[in-house]
Amino acid sequence: MSRGKYSRVLLKLSGEALMGDQGFGIHPVVLDYVAGEIREAFDLGTQLALVVGGGNIFRGVAASSFGMDRGSADHMGMLATVINSLALQDILEKKGMETRLMSAIAMHEVAEPYIMRRAIRHLEKGRVVIMAAGTGNPYFTTDTAAVLRAQEVHADVLLKATKVDYLFDADPEKVSDAKPIVRIDYQQVLEKQLRVMDMTAISLAMDNRLPLVIFNLRKKGNIARVIKGEDIGTHIGE
Repeated sequence: MSRGKYSRVLLKLSGEALMGDQGFGIHPVVLDYVAGEIREAFDLGTQLALVVGGGNIFRGVAASSFGMDRGSADHMGMLATVINSLALQDILEKKGMETRLMSAIAMHEVAEPYIMRRAIRHLEKGRVVIMAAGTGNPYFTTDTAAVLRAQEVHADVLLKATKVDYLFDADPEKVSDAKPIVRIDYQQVLEKQLRVMDMTAISLAMDNRLPLVIFNLRKKGNIARVIKGEDIGTHIGE
């Protein structure tokens, strides 16, 4: 039985969260830190699903802005998420967690195909489910994929790990008196165009009443704190 507030969560990690300060790729020390944070959350008894981006390796939107076909660029980005997911799977299993890697793009040699009911069954058996390759479709971000997968597996909440403690009502790097936001509803996020997630992801979460928590991954223990119900980060909901 879960000792946290939430019994099943989906954790969204950006690809950039894995590269540390090296500017590209996967930093082994950072990867180990992230895995340790996930292990702490796992030990609460909470069922964990993970979606990781691929921006540390390849970003489809950026490539399309230089003339590459958006569909091709997005498929390259999906493959980058598989690389990150394989790295996470390896380090999580080294820390004693049983995992399953599921991909929205068929690649049977390295991952199971993503099947909703199978993913739920893995979670029920206490496995960490890593969901790779986004939705399997171009023009959708991994934020939208995370919201979609959270809905499909009936997660209680979507946790988005970032490098800041809160959302702010303005860019704190540009506005000196920008104020942190502790609680906000979906519509306000859309109206203010707060770029914590893309608008499609926020709209999908709003339509399905999926709670979102934005928090700082760089503060040790924060994943577990959120799961235990401590009032940290920004909570987005009704």
